[in-house]
Amino acid sequence: MKQIALIVHEDATLSTVTGAMDMFIHTNRFFQHTGNPLPFELVLAGEKPINDVLPGGAQVKYRQFSTISKPDLIIVPAFYGDRDEMLKKHQDTISRIKLLYQGGAEVASLCSGIYFLAQAGLLPGRSCTAHWNDMEDIKRRYPDVNFLSDMVITDQEGIYTSGGAFSSLNLILYLIDKFCGKEVGVWASKMFSLDMDRVSQSHFAVFKGQRQHHDDDILKAQTYIEQNHHLPINMDEIAGHTNMSKRNFIRRFKKATQNTPFEYLQRVKIEAAKKALEKGSQNINLLMYDAGYNDIKTFREVFKKLTGLTPQDYRRKYSRTAVMLN
Repeated sequence: MKQIALIVHEDATLSTVTGAMDMFIHTNRFFQHTGNPLPFELVLAGEKPINDVLPGGAQVKYRQFSTISKPDLIIVPAFYGDRDEMLKKHQDTISRIKLLYQGGAEVASLCSGIYFLAQAGLLPGRSCTAHWNDMEDIKRRYPDVNFLSDMVITDQEGIYTSGGAFSSLNLILYLIDKFCGKEVGVWASKMFSLDMDRVSQSHFAVFKGQRQHHDDDILKAQTYIEQNHHLPINMDEIAGHTNMSKRNFIRRFKKATQNTPFEYLQRVKIEAAKKALEKGSQNINLLMYDAGYNDIKTFREVFKKLTGLTPQDYRRKYSRTAVMLN
């Protein structure tokens, strides 16, 4: 039986806590009904001596996290609030996570729970994921971390991380499958209506323009790209718009946005195409031209690279017209 310490505190996003609880509880019940030993001992691990955050029910114990000495797995939920404030407020929990990991416990983060792992110093040189919206902030705070924004799950050296919001439940499914075997994993996938093969969250990402910097010339270039992405603009033209040499422009652009100007232009074009598909555009070729592409093969390749889906599949998933018809 694996002891799982599911951290809970007043700032936790409770949906990530209760979702994980339900999946582990129902998996235990499955084993109980088949006459097999229970695979999990689930403990709500709180920061206070008394649980005043979330009732766990008869099947889930509550213990102060500081009293738990040898958990097999620690799960860190997502949280609400200012990142700096939360990391300072929960520093004792973060330090304990590091201590227990060094003592042999495995650690998993759900969505923004990754900040606790990163602050504990557990992620340098390791691959990880979280909500795609946290990518820029995490890369800025923890530059040694290999953040994979398109992944739903990572598993490396006893550290597990998950994508954003409810996609974090795919990590719980993965853990059930890993610890209990494929047959139980398939059962859990059906029971909780979760896709076992879902590995990418890139099609959920909304490109926001990467404007969290203070380089006015580059902001000017970004605006120019966004307003003219449908035209045959090139790097010389964009660099000239900012009165910079091409070489200096590319260097400063990459430093400010973490993308080359060409990569940024591609992202802007694909974002325009996504919005058109969401509105129900039926003509892929016309949409492609409106986004600034002339070759259908190139357009499809770039679209799939950035979203994880073909244009046709993206339209089926997110078109308002398709939703209304279904």
